[in-house]
Order: sequence, then C-alpha cells, then structure tokens
Amino acid sequence: MSERNIRVEPIDRQAVEDQEVEIVERKGIGHPDSICDGVAESVASALARAYLERVGTVLHFNTDETQLVAGEAAPAFGGGEVVDPIYLLIVGRATKRYDGQTIPTETIALRAAREYIEETIPQLEFGEDIVVDVKLGEGSGDLQEVFGEDEVSVPMANDTSFGVGHAPLTETERIVHEAESRLNDEFAEENPYLGPDVKLMGKREGDTIDVTVAAAMIDEYIADLDEYAEAVESVREFVAEVASEHTDRNVEVHVNTADDYEEGSIYLTVTGTSAEQGDDGSVGRGNRANGLITPNRSMSMEATSGKNPVNHIGKIYNLLSTEIAEAVVSEVDGIRDLRVRLLSQIGRPIDEPHVADVHVVTAEGVDLADVEDEIEAIVDRELADVTGITRRVIDGDLSTF
Repeated sequence: MSERNIRVEPIDRQAVEDQEVEIVERKGIGHPDSICDGVAESVASALARAYLERVGTVLHFNTDETQLVAGEAAPAFGGGEVVDPIYLLIVGRATKRYDGQTIPTETIALRAAREYIEETIPQLEFGEDIVVDVKLGEGSGDLQEVFGEDEVSVPMANDTSFGVGHAPLTETERIVHEAESRLNDEFAEENPYLGPDVKLMGKREGDTIDVTVAAAMIDEYIADLDEYAEAVESVREFVAEVASEHTDRNVEVHVNTADDYEEGSIYLTVTGTSAEQGDDGSVGRGNRANGLITPNRSMSMEATSGKNPVNHIGKIYNLLSTEIAEAVVSEVDGIRDLRVRLLSQIGRPIDEPHVADVHVVTAEGVDLADVEDEIEAIVDRELADVTGITRRVIDGDLSTF
C-alpha cells in the first residue's frame, strides 16, 4: 500500500449522467475572461522558459491577477471601427534579479501577450484596438523561500489549497467543450465571419439537451442582415452536427437568442469579442482547468492560469487531479463517475498531499472493493510523477482553461 494519504470511497451523489438536470458552460477563447486566462498563461510560460534559459531554474513568479477593461466599438455591416480601445493589465509578481543578473520580466510579458493576442484574436490590432500594460512587482520574501531556489527533487507546496478533477465527461460536457473548440478551429477557418468569442451553455433535462450559443460575428465579413441570419444558421447547424456525434438524445441548438432583427439589435462586432462592447474580464472567472464550468460537479475556485507551474498548488493540483481522474477511468473498468480532490499543506512536498480523496460511482454489478486497490495504485503513480506537470505546462502541452 502507498505511504501517501490516499482515500477511496463511494461518491455522495448519483453519477452526473443519471441526474435529471445538468448544466455545463464553456467560455470560448475570445471571451474577455478567457483572454485574461490565455494572456496570463502565455506570460507565465514565457517567464518560465526565460528563467530556465538564463539561470537554469524557474524562479518565483505569478501572473494570475491579469484584468481586462472593456473598450467601445461601433460595428457596421461591411466593417465598423473601435472607438475606445480595450485595456489589459498584466498584474503579478516576478523575480527580476538573480545571481547578479537582471531579467527583463515586463518586456518578456509584453512580448508574450502580443504574440498570444495576434494569434488568438487576429482582428484586434495590438496597441490600437487593445492597449496592454504590465505591472509585475517582486514576490514576498517568505514565499520565495518556500518556493526554494536550491535543487530539490520535489518542490514544496507554496500554499495550503486544493484542486479538483473529474472523469469521464458526460455527453453534455463533451458536446459543449468540443463544439466551442471546433467552431474556433475548423469552422472559423472556413467562415471568417465567426469571431473567437463563442460561449456555449448546455442544459440537459432528462434526455433532452439544449445548447445555447452566443457567437460574436465580425462585421467586416457580413454585408447585411440576411448574411448575418445565414451566418447564425450555419453556426446552429454546425453545433447540432457536433452534438449528434456524441449523443443519441434529442438536441436543440439556439444561437444568439438576444437578437432582435426588427429592432436591428444583433451580435455584430468589429473585433470578434464582446470585450469591445463593455464586457470586462478577469483571470479565473471563467473555465476551470478542464476547460468547462460544471455546477453539477465539485470545483475549485482557484485560478489555474498564470500561476507558477513549479509549486503553486492552485495550478498543479487542479491539472493533476483531472489527469488522475482521466487515468483511473481509462485504466479501470466499471467506473461511471469519479471525483478527485487533492489537498496540499504549505511547505509539504507536492507529491505528498495532505490527502488525496477519490470518490467513485461504480457501474451496476461492480463493487468498489473490487477496484479500490487498482484505483489507489494509479493515484499513487500519478502523484509520484507530479513534477511532470511542470514541464508539460511550460511546453504548452496542457491547457489551463
């Protein structure tokens, strides 16, 4: 048996797939909250790589307080203009001096933010449509000491906090997650009128799934109201097709339900994001580490994006708990629903959580006692490899939102 404090017990509810009502949300990559998540995480990765290249170790930093103040635009068929630019403030802490070197953390942050915005929201002209500022202070001495700059095999937790993960995804969860991803990839590539700010809300009542889509349309590519209506219908048909690949349940898809064609009130934008129309944003206010907002599940309120990937539990344990849940469900037969909660204690090695709490709903005819040892062994294995999360985050192999 493992020396780690791993607990496996039955879950205190029905499997989510069996519950009468399920709600699932995803804020797309162009949503103001997701813009903050994406910029904060791109800056974090850039800082981590710069530290490794310059001093051979990842120094203390966090950029998870990034904020967006919405701008104002005047969209029009065929192309409007941004009247008041969006303002993005990258806020956090970063080590600027180490072993006689001065590290240009704010320059690194600005460069990373520009590259991310230009790739993700190409309609936003950096420096004109969006103005980015950086305020990175030095970290507190006690936390830098906990972080540790000496070579250690397993870092110490920087905080007493927890992360939560679950698996497998329900049909509704898969539909919401994949529909947004594919809309912003294959669909937008062929239909440039669709902006990256696509938000989906899935609701399942019994065997009926309703998906409500808020899709920001880019005015430059839409000539009139008829073309706008055609664009809305194309999005609806695409989401319905994606949904049909994941469920046999009845699915209804609704797009831009606040539109009023008679009044001329439609979701038309200049840049493809509601950040141009008064919608502010913050890191951690949107998707959880698995890319979804799931009120039927336990969730951590910790922001994952922008946190240091070496020992910041708010990042590591949210990502690791999700990976553990997925590994268990993939490798152990007879599990219908699984929740993993990892609790840290500040100053304790991150591979030795204060508790690793696993709750399970087994399939009919499967007793938890029959799979408990197998589950515990997988949890122990994944915890032993916790430092692998750090490298994969820095390399961009793990999404944080």
